Amino acid sequence: MAETQSKMWRCSGCGRQFANRNQSHSCARHTLREHLRGRTPHALALYRAFVQMVRRCGPVLVLPEKTRIAFQVRMSFAAIRFRRDGLDGHVVLARRLDSPRFTRIDTISPRNHVHHFQLRSADDLDSELFARLREAYRVGRQLHLKR
Repeated sequence: MAETQSKMWRCSGCGRQFANRNQSHSCARHTLREHLRGRTPHALALYRAFVQMVRRCGPVLVLPEKTRIAFQVRMSFAAIRFRRDGLDGHVVLARRLDSPRFTRIDTISPRNHVHHFQLRSADDLDSELFARLREAYRVGRQLHLKR
């Protein structure tokens, strides 16, 4: 991938890689096992199906963090949190996209809009979500910054 030619910065404390030098982060090591431990079979099935959908977008790093599991290419472009009855998640898009699918949209900058959603059943893992993940994956690759 051409965008990986510009060097990633690696935090000396936690080893995580970032597109930007000295990126602000929690600087801690967490494991996927911590997040998966004690979850219901329903929540685990949703998580596994979501990860499969994310991986259909292309190569991705799965980053267990303190309160979420993030998905990163150069930048984190999606994340999920476990809930008792499913998952809460978000995707980062370069545009604001109003849709009933999203429970909230946070505008971080003119080209970074965090779109929050919920996954409560396998039906929520639909073509609309996949389209938004593919769009967010391009943001994660920083392709939205290229002209």
